[in-house]
Amino acid sequence: MRHIFLLLLLVTALSCAQDKVPVAGETEFQREINSEYKDASKSPLKAKDLKTFKGLDFFKFDSTFVVQAVFKRTPNEDVFKMKTTTSRLPEYVKYGIVSFEINGKPYELNIYQNQGLIKEEKYKDYLFLPFLDNTNGEESYGGGRYIDMNLPEGDTIEIDFNSAYNPYCAYNEKYSCPIVPRENYLDLEVRAGVKKFHD
Repeated sequence: MRHIFLLLLLVTALSCAQDKVPVAGETEFQREINSEYKDASKSPLKAKDLKTFKGLDFFKFDSTFVVQAVFKRTPNEDVFKMKTTTSRLPEYVKYGIVSFEINGKPYELNIYQNQGLIKEEKYKDYLFLPFLDNTNGEESYGGGRYIDMNLPEGDTIEIDFNSAYNPYCAYNEKYSCPIVPRENYLDLEVRAGVKKFHD
């Protein structure tokens, strides 16, 4: 009887292990975002897409798109209302400018701070880097992508475009997403980060 009980325990453990599919992704960022999107309590996906979701499509990790940028603080900027995909107008301030090179060519982006979010302890050091590039509408989401950043300690900051992700409204129109300011357009193909979502 004891042997049968142990055998049943082993079969149950094995079947549970088989049911638990590892989270897809080659990098920590990819695994984290896939894990979040698989979780119905956090996922921006529609219910029909969540049922069949196995993982997002990503560009292959490319160290070319991990850049050390010069960070220039832009003090005394006016607070402005950033346009979104809905009538919501969150308040942002242009916090600084990041300058960097990719394949020997210079580029520059504005980096922003959400004035509502910084009131929350966990977001007090949070910076928002939205950008457009030449993959938009083809390989990546047409409305551009975002990168989450933290306040740098000095005048340099690392930008990893491999961690660029889509706005939630790329998956579900019920969300209100900031529209990437036109001045944050990069005239190159940023083949890094999350690709366009195919539902």
